[in-house]
Amino acid sequence: MSNPIVQQLNPSQRRAVQTVDGPVLIIAGPGSGKTMVITHRIAYLVDTIQISPFQILAVTFTNKAANEMRDRLVNLIRGKAHAVTVKTFHAFCSSVLRRYGKHIGLGSDYTIFDSEDQRDALKMAMEEVEVDPKRYPIRGIQSAISRAKSTMLDVHRFKTKGQSFYDEIVGKVYGSYERILSANNGVDFDDLLLKTLIIFKSQPSVLEQYQKRFFHVMVDEFQDTNIVQYQLAKILSGSFRNLCVVGDPDQAIYSWRNADIRNILSFQQDFPDAALIELEENYRSTGNILDVAKGLISANKQRIEKKIWTVKERGSHIVVHECFTGKEEANFIMEEINRLMTKKNRMLNDVAIMYRINAQSRALEEACLRYGIRYRIIGGVRFYHRREVKDLISFLRVINNPGDQISLLRVINIPPRGLGTRSIEKIIMCSRREHLSVYEVIQGIIEGNIPEHQLSSRSLKALEGFFLTIEELRVSAGVIDISQTIEMLLEKIGYRNYLEQTGNLEDRWDNILELKGMAQEFISGDSSGDLTALLEHLALVSDVDTLKENSDGITLITLHQAKGLEFPVVFMTGMEEGLLPHYRSMDSEEGIEEERRLCYVGITRAKQELYMTRAFRRGLMGSSGSSIPSRFLQEMPQDLLSGPQLIRQKSRYAQVIKDTDILEDEVEEIPMPVLKTGDKIEHKIFGNGIIISLSGNSFDQEVVVAFKDAGVKRLLLGYAPIEKV
Repeated sequence: MSNPIVQQLNPSQRRAVQTVDGPVLIIAGPGSGKTMVITHRIAYLVDTIQISPFQILAVTFTNKAANEMRDRLVNLIRGKAHAVTVKTFHAFCSSVLRRYGKHIGLGSDYTIFDSEDQRDALKMAMEEVEVDPKRYPIRGIQSAISRAKSTMLDVHRFKTKGQSFYDEIVGKVYGSYERILSANNGVDFDDLLLKTLIIFKSQPSVLEQYQKRFFHVMVDEFQDTNIVQYQLAKILSGSFRNLCVVGDPDQAIYSWRNADIRNILSFQQDFPDAALIELEENYRSTGNILDVAKGLISANKQRIEKKIWTVKERGSHIVVHECFTGKEEANFIMEEINRLMTKKNRMLNDVAIMYRINAQSRALEEACLRYGIRYRIIGGVRFYHRREVKDLISFLRVINNPGDQISLLRVINIPPRGLGTRSIEKIIMCSRREHLSVYEVIQGIIEGNIPEHQLSSRSLKALEGFFLTIEELRVSAGVIDISQTIEMLLEKIGYRNYLEQTGNLEDRWDNILELKGMAQEFISGDSSGDLTALLEHLALVSDVDTLKENSDGITLITLHQAKGLEFPVVFMTGMEEGLLPHYRSMDSEEGIEEERRLCYVGITRAKQELYMTRAFRRGLMGSSGSSIPSRFLQEMPQDLLSGPQLIRQKSRYAQVIKDTDILEDEVEEIPMPVLKTGDKIEHKIFGNGIIISLSGNSFDQEVVVAFKDAGVKRLLLGYAPIEKV
């Protein structure tokens, strides 16, 4: 009698589910039933192999994916599903730190700093070590520190390995930033991973506890792991070696988040006895969409070769459409959506419009409003980053962890209570002088233990009111639930009256009510009703986690955020050199390969219909120059594309602007500049430069240019927007 758990699976899926001993590498192509395989594998371990669900750990990258796994497991193994640990990497590590962070001096009420909090802390750090943020942008230093932590470089090792003057600057800020985090009893997202690894390596008894518990460890989206995450997976599975990783090198698109594609490419070298299983049948896309994706990705070298195929119908050709401007592109998409709804009975939530960068969404949002088409945008101003929501969360953080100076300074004068900038600066100076946290200084001033504060009587009265409010809420938080704490907070600080004075009360108060409702839902789903747990949950929510798939509206989303999703109809916009591939990727083959993978991810989100659009002149972020078609369009099987064929050197709009008249029907070749070593050129993005070498010929000629500001770049003459000076 066949096992019902594997009965509906294809042969490759069945093998992936039933191979349960030792290391396993599952290469799962897009739409191949990856989530089904993971959940059925867990069910097989529990119901057939009789492994305790308590001994199984499955980690993934988004709450959305983790929730989907849990829901499927409930259908498969019912009540036993709740004993399986299914979490994101960050949520799992956060739970470890709550229990064992004391071993590295971290209190259990620590605060998780989001990106905005990190930048506030970095501003303080740069001020402390006298580094000018105008000369050294905060975001660049933030990325450098994140990259260091993701490669297991603490401050000392980073300073030791630093090779440039910029590394020296980053090292100074890094050290100050770490001191600020420690003083605030705070961690950033990278710390959640790195500090957990440090605990496991420095506390053998803690590691042994987790190694003995988790007999099987599974990692989803393995191609997106960074070095620390891979180390965590290996060390957790160290006792039993039952490590199963699932991923697809062709969908590795997060190197900017420090993901390392080498993890999946070298897994078999690290585990020579690993079973390799390939899931190649695609259940999502039509044959034409799949063949276009395969044709594109075959140009990459950093990959594991696989044959993705489908038994679905061939479907319609992929529509390639060229417009003159970004506005015209947006109008075309809206008109096509209306046509699909009228002629093909499509629903708005069937449609996704995807783009490379968030700035592209403006023209699309405006077009939605002009055409009266409902939409939801993923990755705009996040709900939890809206001012009123952030205010309330910051208050809750201070109630939970008074040592969180970043949150405290955000709300110390909200609503305005007479504590101006100068008063706050005096409090901070006291904190530095007394070597105490800001909250401890406030308490010392109020209780008369710090007389040398130079605050006016008016400021003292305001400070006392703030302190007593926080203290009362801290005491109450231990006996009332989170929802009641929020209600009490709003009443104590008069927040509704404050919003009335600042304008737009209705929308902003609705956001407050939404947060209260979310807290109530959290209480229902989490029996502890713990404020620390709620704040941890809020810190780890991502944009995609909030996507409601059945809501009535088209989805506007970046290509990066679209990973893991699928839609019957997909519009991929901005298929231009400089956007996709993005100009920042053009100086390395690795960068171009990642952009190609990103394009591949976008294509494979489409189930039935796929459109690719581009604009001859986009006017994006102040640019007014012309663009040329993305090289990726030429790498796709041309016989599967319909609409104006975008030949490499040709464009519908090339050289047709004359005396401000646009002659759209004229098609002319874009002239190729004749260049030689030593020629001065101007690039649309990189500025002025000098050619230092050339190779190849005609359209595929490669030029190496030393730019005045951008450094040395390798460019293909046929694609690069350059002119001879």
